[in-house]
Amino acid sequence: MLNQMSFKLLLVVMCLWIWFLSLAFTISDEGLMRVSLKRRNLNFQSLNSSRIKRVIHQRNLESVDQNCCSKDVVYLKNYLDVQYFGEIGIGSPPQYFNVVFDTGSSNLWVPSSKCIFSEFSEIIWEANLALLAFPFDGILGLGFQGISVGKVTPVWYNMIEQGHIKDRVFSLWLNHDPMAEIGGEIVFGGVDKRHFRGEHTYVPLSQKGYWQIEVGDILLGNNTTGLCEGGCAAIVDSGTSLIAGPTGVVTQINHAIGAEGYVSIECKNIVQNYGNMIWESLISELNPEILCVDIGLCSNNGFQRIDDVIETVVHNENLDRPFCTFCNMIVLWIQVQLKKSNVKEKVLKHVDELCERLPKPVGQAFINCNSISTMPDITFTIGNKLFSLPPEQYILRVDEGSVCYSGFVALDVPYPQGPIWVLGEIFLEAYHTVFDYENLRIGFAEAA
Repeated sequence: MLNQMSFKLLLVVMCLWIWFLSLAFTISDEGLMRVSLKRRNLNFQSLNSSRIKRVIHQRNLESVDQNCCSKDVVYLKNYLDVQYFGEIGIGSPPQYFNVVFDTGSSNLWVPSSKCIFSEFSEIIWEANLALLAFPFDGILGLGFQGISVGKVTPVWYNMIEQGHIKDRVFSLWLNHDPMAEIGGEIVFGGVDKRHFRGEHTYVPLSQKGYWQIEVGDILLGNNTTGLCEGGCAAIVDSGTSLIAGPTGVVTQINHAIGAEGYVSIECKNIVQNYGNMIWESLISELNPEILCVDIGLCSNNGFQRIDDVIETVVHNENLDRPFCTFCNMIVLWIQVQLKKSNVKEKVLKHVDELCERLPKPVGQAFINCNSISTMPDITFTIGNKLFSLPPEQYILRVDEGSVCYSGFVALDVPYPQGPIWVLGEIFLEAYHTVFDYENLRIGFAEAA
């Protein structure tokens, strides 16, 4: 639980408001509350901060064109292109705090200087002191009570129970246009039809806690990446900037788009020493799931369980046994390449090159901005439909477009919770998203 808090909570001293008090939100007669977003672009100095939670800021309603939006709007400001922060009020008279609106957590956390006699719970230590520089105070979680610290009732539940919204849904639209005055909108209690095209594709939640669904194959261009053909979990997280996924797939993406990575000598050694054996075993249709055990690079308990809580940064115990981890990835990569070529030398050469494009544990994967037009679409299969991201969507530009980097980062969660994806802002910019609490489902439609 401490790991979850240290990841999600961004201040040294923060407090949990246990009882839902009055918020600085205005509810319309239609039972809708709109939260509009404003956008700022990244620069090189802020690049390494781009993964931090998105946050929201309230602006003067009188300064906005009333023909565009209703008066019941909390105006949000995008900070560093990947964070939105907004002001809420707690208590009467209200005290104001800037918070993250985060579908990847469930608590309301705000700072307090006098927690001793309140109903607050306080965090007294935070691992990353650099986060203190950011202009927000806490987090307003929109996840389920099952992942709430202390099983505290989430604010979103209280909004429903107290009749403040019309329908038990909220929807999110993020504007990809960096020059637009309004950067997006969250609507509590319904949807705004101006912000999507066609119909939503709805998929049921696969696990209640996070807004978690099942996704199918991830396509690189028109080609499978292999790992999720039989299904993978995915958390739809408005509080995560990028898209995180298994190293075996992100490495394939890195190679296809020319992203910087790191070279693993262990990985290359396995290709050199065991590549022929793995090839022959796969050609002979031996079970790929136990192949690395059979050749002695993995133990029988190569897959380890982790805590029930899934975090955006997860320690994978297999990393203590890198040969096992790399062997399983190499098996996957050869399986994928076998569908395109039966020339062993060509396949093993390609796999050896993948060992030079592994995602960096820290920092960003820079790419050549001039090559964006030649990069493939990356497509997620959701509800038996294809949701594509063009390179202009998944490549982030900074310093007025002079520096570019990939929007994909590695996240390895072992079986049985994993493999898992976290679909953050990059995906949500492309697809208007409905979080349907009533029917326990999520809907996606092309953003307009």
